[in-house]
Amino acid sequence: MRAFVFPGQGGKVEEPPEEMLPAIRRVVGERIPDQVKFFARAARDADESRRLEIRPDVVAGHSLGEYGAAYAAGCFDLETGIWLVANRDRFLSEVARKTPGGMVAVVKASPEEVERALEGTEGSVVANYNSPRQAVISGLRDALGEAVARVRGRKIPLNVPFAAHSPYVAAAGEKMRELLDSVEFRRPEVPLVSAVDGSVLESAEAVKEALKRQMEAPVRWVQVVETLARMRVVEWIELGGGNVLTRMLRDFELPSLRGMTFEDLRARIGRQAQNLFPKKEG
Repeated sequence: MRAFVFPGQGGKVEEPPEEMLPAIRRVVGERIPDQVKFFARAARDADESRRLEIRPDVVAGHSLGEYGAAYAAGCFDLETGIWLVANRDRFLSEVARKTPGGMVAVVKASPEEVERALEGTEGSVVANYNSPRQAVISGLRDALGEAVARVRGRKIPLNVPFAAHSPYVAAAGEKMRELLDSVEFRRPEVPLVSAVDGSVLESAEAVKEALKRQMEAPVRWVQVVETLARMRVVEWIELGGGNVLTRMLRDFELPSLRGMTFEDLRARIGRQAQNLFPKKEG
């Protein structure tokens, strides 16, 4: 079995491809939010995979990447996805102004260690259970530094002004739930594994309900990977740019599950095409 996986908001922000700009500007105007840029990259890769006739058996996304996964599964069209993600960006920006926060990745420490270190503290929680050796803390700006100081491991501040996947973005989560209720989803063409709890979603309503919960709920990526392994996925392809999820896969020590990026796959297809149609001499 093959999975498509989609990273969240992180890494290098790329401008959307030229062919997508008319659709994006119809929805958001001239100023394109960063979250829309990340979603556009994911959608472009998903569209290209269809043209290449590379189909997943299951999809999953990390945080913002769940919208890319839902698009790849056919739950909504491109403009609907852009509209949802643009509003998600706006709601989180509003929260950041009213309740400033931040996020810090902790590498070389298990999520359980991080949980124990935060016991008894206020203003910070574990937001992402990324791998057996990596977690992310979300917290209010004034509390985050003290919380992070209690944790062992290498700390990497994330470039966000809000405490995503925590109770501190509840106002944004409520607005997102209302927005999602106004949209009709289609039944996914392939199952989607929810990063809220690792469950397998096979109906339009189940996907929508998971997206309604995901802004405030922790990202349970460990459970997603465990679910994919139980489903006997042997290959995952990371769409949407970068290789952050594929790098984290190494922490799981699952020899039966091989990860690659969409860029790697594209290069492999190019080499195969060259072998089939070698250049003629002279």
